[in-house]
Amino acid sequence: MTDTTRRTMMLGAGGAGLAAFLTACASYGTPTTDASAAPADEPADEASSEAPKKKTAKAKALADTSDIEVGGGKVFEAQKIVVTQPVEGDFKAFSAVCTHAGCTVATVQNKTINCPCHGSKFSIEDGSVADGPAPEPLKEKKITVDGGKIRLA
Repeated sequence: MTDTTRRTMMLGAGGAGLAAFLTACASYGTPTTDASAAPADEPADEASSEAPKKKTAKAKALADTSDIEVGGGKVFEAQKIVVTQPVEGDFKAFSAVCTHAGCTVATVQNKTINCPCHGSKFSIEDGSVADGPAPEPLKEKKITVDGGKIRLA
């Protein structure tokens, strides 16, 4: 009879632990508030009417065109963007996230974009892999060049 009581007690404790674990997992990552919803005291129409105003404003310039040397480039770590100028007046932009291990590229030298983690190198012309171990090119990003300013499009 002692075995049955001990077994029952162990199963009960295990079941309670499992229930607590599953409850914790069910709520993991669930937002407590909906950030996209308009506040209760603000009508939804006003919240959505502000969005077009933000889109019409000019994006902040990443750099002046004079900041990017011909045959080189510059890494903008905060924006995870690298801007290059393969030939005079032709500006390109790529993701600064290496396709090998997700590190941020660090330099642009000798016509390549260089990742410090494992030595991958990418072409400043099209982001293609110039030297591995990166398996894929850097993703191209859209930019605009206007009035001597380079902006994300």
